[in-house]
Amino acid sequence: MKEAQRRVGNVAFIRVVAITPLIHQFEKRQEKARVLLARHRLSQTLLDDPYAVIPLQRFIAFFEDAAEALEDPSFGAKLGSVVKPGDIGPLGMLFSLSPTIMVAFDRISKFVNSLQNSTSSHFVEEEDTFVWSYRIADQSIWPRRQDAEYSLAASCQLVRSNFSSGWKPEEVHFEHDAPPDADILRRIFRAPVLFRQSSNRIIMRKEDITRVYRSDNKELAAILERHIADLIGETEVGQSLTAKVTALIEHYVGRRPVTIGFLAEELGMNARTLQRQLEREGTSVRTLTQAYRQQLAANLLAAGGKTSISDIAQTLGYADSAVFGRAFKTWTGRAPSRTQK
Repeated sequence: MKEAQRRVGNVAFIRVVAITPLIHQFEKRQEKARVLLARHRLSQTLLDDPYAVIPLQRFIAFFEDAAEALEDPSFGAKLGSVVKPGDIGPLGMLFSLSPTIMVAFDRISKFVNSLQNSTSSHFVEEEDTFVWSYRIADQSIWPRRQDAEYSLAASCQLVRSNFSSGWKPEEVHFEHDAPPDADILRRIFRAPVLFRQSSNRIIMRKEDITRVYRSDNKELAAILERHIADLIGETEVGQSLTAKVTALIEHYVGRRPVTIGFLAEELGMNARTLQRQLEREGTSVRTLTQAYRQQLAANLLAAGGKTSISDIAQTLGYADSAVFGRAFKTWTGRAPSRTQK
């Protein structure tokens, strides 16, 4: 089993345990489930093993198709709003043992790759708030609304079921366009929901998430962490410095200036060392930032909707639409207004 899992080390994957709630919910519609599972080559034998892995791209496509087949565009968010800790295996149990909400989200960020790789998850303090971000690193996996809404709704539900039923975040961000049914999401999250952001995020008040709810069972937590770390080790990917820098760029673009000095500080190294090591990997902060902005701009412009060029420029961290326009023309040879649907 471990040898087979190691062979997927360069492929974006997700563990079956992470999608069990989706499979159980969808199986209630037996005929539709049978057709879609077959279409996406998801065998019942595979789904019976919670530690088995499947290609992440295949799962995301299945999730989008499931919402369409059920004629429920908010299917992912609704499913996430009823998740229980046991539904996502050892990581869910580790979350539920946490003494504070802050510790719980810190553990998700640290161990999310036990459930799926090629995923960026960060938990950072920003003045009087904490921000947890979640994003699939592979830009070719798109659309992915259902996964994003499910992941953030499930995280909020885990807080409510394990810490405080009345808890609500300060704000919720999504990278995809605003859907017609956005009010459903605002009710689920009990907070303002913003769209076309540079990442999916839950913004939380510091005073809410530092309250102690229980004693930390350090012995049990250590056992679970060891088990989860072993799962990550079986299929570990994306540990290069390039991957780490890219994850930080994804988190901070549009929220604060992304400089070599700032990124080096976040990584606990000096700027010259960061620059030299990235050069050895054949890249640079500027190259990675530009690549991320270029891909995100293409996604936002292709999505259409009513978002202005100025709003897109702000999301990408540009001073104004003129600066963004010049950069975009350098990349593509045409103005962004000629690309937007």
